[in-house]
Amino acid sequence: MADNKNYATGRRKSAIAKVWLTPGTGQITVNRQPITDYFRRGTLGLIVKQPLECTDSLGAYDVKAFVNGGGWSGQAGAVRLGIARCLVAIDEKNRKPLREAGYLTRDSRKVERKKYGRKKARKSFQFSKR
Repeated sequence: MADNKNYATGRRKSAIAKVWLTPGTGQITVNRQPITDYFRRGTLGLIVKQPLECTDSLGAYDVKAFVNGGGWSGQAGAVRLGIARCLVAIDEKNRKPLREAGYLTRDSRKVERKKYGRKKARKSFQFSKR
């Protein structure tokens, strides 16, 4: 792998993102599509860009991400974690602002499984005494 390419993996819920950061003009592609085409909701695009804005490197790097599994929100969170880890690999000075903003913490929450005898994971059927 070339010295100017940095790779990191990000995970959230059941989504897994493989992220490459290269010096460039600030292009962000997810699954070979521009970020605005892939994440149709504007808020998800903002979530992905948060680590770059935190380190003032929004136009300095090109981001290429491949993500699968999960839904839109989980995928955006996975890409965000991958970008944050890449930025730390590039420069260790980025660790402190990213850690304080919470972008280096892996969100380990997952969907709880449905149990038998219930409607959902915790919701039960209506109880009738008589």
